[in-house]
Amino acid sequence: MPDIPVAPSPLIDIREADLSDPVDGAALLALMEVYARDPMGGGQGLSDFTRANLVDALARRPSAHGILAFAGEEPAGLAICLEGFSTFACRPLLNIHDLVVAEAFRRQGVARRLLQRAEVIARRLGCCKLTLEVLEGNRAAQAVYGRAGFQPYQLDPAMGRAQFWEKRLPDGD
Repeated sequence: MPDIPVAPSPLIDIREADLSDPVDGAALLALMEVYARDPMGGGQGLSDFTRANLVDALARRPSAHGILAFAGEEPAGLAICLEGFSTFACRPLLNIHDLVVAEAFRRQGVARRLLQRAEVIARRLGCCKLTLEVLEGNRAAQAVYGRAGFQPYQLDPAMGRAQFWEKRLPDGD
């Protein structure tokens, strides 16, 4: 049986988002919707409030950094990073808060390249580390993060790994 030629995947452009650009804002919203609807993002779409306000809210936060991947004009991936601060190191840190790759572009190195760009931003900011969270059952993401040098966080192995907890606060006053 002859080999079937496979068209090369389109070149992926990775760039820092300009949230004053309507194209970048629309790409961010489209990719966040993909993430929110995925089981790893909760399985529900973004709220009307979030869709209407997310781009402007992020644009007003100097500590927010968006990274977009495009295949031509098609949004392929997104990382939203938020600057924090390590009291132990007395230096900033960069948390990769959201990372999503559109289904058609998975397993093509897009996540790896988004993580690399996040590291460039972190180094530019003088950060001591990059952080992220990942669901226990998301083995594919864990594999990507492990290959990129991430590992579960612990100060003392006898005390175990750190856990990510939350307390939801009601909307309103």
